[in-house]
Amino acid sequence: MTRQATLIHRVTLLASVGFLAFILWLIYMADTGTGASNILFKMSYRLSYGDKIGHLLLFGPLTLGVNASLKFKKIQLGGRGNIYLGTLLVACFVLTEELSQYFLPTRTVEALDLLADSVGITFFTWLSFWIDRRQNQP
Repeated sequence: MTRQATLIHRVTLLASVGFLAFILWLIYMADTGTGASNILFKMSYRLSYGDKIGHLLLFGPLTLGVNASLKFKKIQLGGRGNIYLGTLLVACFVLTEELSQYFLPTRTVEALDLLADSVGITFFTWLSFWIDRRQNQP
C-alpha cells in the first residue's frame, strides 16, 4: 500500500469512528428522551418523513465508511455469495438498535425506520461495490 493510500485509509477509519460516535450520541439522546431539545431532532420533526430521511442519511454513509475502513473486505454468507463485512456489521447493529427500542419507554419500533435504514444500507453498499470495482481496475 502506498503512503497516500495508507493516509486515505487512516482518514477514512477516523471519520467512520467519529461518525459512529455521533450516531451513538443521537441514539443515547433518543433513548433517554433528551433529544427533543436538540436542533437535529427538531429539524427531523419539521420535515415530512424527516425521521426516515435521517435514518437513511445516518446508516447509509456509515455503511460506506465501514466498508472502506475494512478495505471492502467481503465474506461468504452461507455459500450463497459474498457480502461486504462492513455492510453485515452495520445491518446487525441497525437491527439490534431498532429492535431494542421495544424495551424502552421513550422509543417505538417502526417498520418504516427499518425500511429507511435498509434503503440507505443497500444504496451505500452499491456505492461501495462501485468504488471497490473502480479501485481494482487495471
